[in-house]
Amino acid sequence: MKQLSFPSIALKTTAVHTVTYFIVGVLSFLFLDYAAKYADPAVSNYLRQTDHPLVMAGPFFQILRGFLFGLAFYALRASVFPHKHGWLTLWLTLAIVGIFSPFAAAPSSIEGMIYTVLPSWFHVLNFPEIFFQAGLLAFLTHYWVNHPEKRWLNWSLGIVTALVVLMSVLGALSAFGVLPPAN
Repeated sequence: MKQLSFPSIALKTTAVHTVTYFIVGVLSFLFLDYAAKYADPAVSNYLRQTDHPLVMAGPFFQILRGFLFGLAFYALRASVFPHKHGWLTLWLTLAIVGIFSPFAAAPSSIEGMIYTVLPSWFHVLNFPEIFFQAGLLAFLTHYWVNHPEKRWLNWSLGIVTALVVLMSVLGALSAFGVLPPAN
């Protein structure tokens, strides 16, 4: 097995998570009518509205989450990256630990379904987005780590990550009223 360094896995995982989180989130926002769903009285007391400044800054904070995923992926590296279908192991791990069984009553988790007052439809509505994003994170990270010779991945995902972070910061500044509104 080739040496897989922590910086390589952590940086690649961070970039892939940030980009996939943003793209899947935007698509879900547009096609699943999140603005209306989050404004529903049954949901609005539990989750911030989609135009809240912290929600606008959300993609920026994915850098930290991506790094934490990178820590976990590095710990699993010997049982994941050398195997052709190791991305499925990553995806299953993300689904079990991160979606169904986190240590919190998060939406769409087993604990969330039991202990929150969020309606069942809201828990189910999240499944396509979170399973798809987790699958993309697992597959693209596995592919990139195993194909370091693909320099175009370094450039394209690096540039898109920077753009996502920039747009997130600008969106948050606009939502906080620091930037003038567009006319």
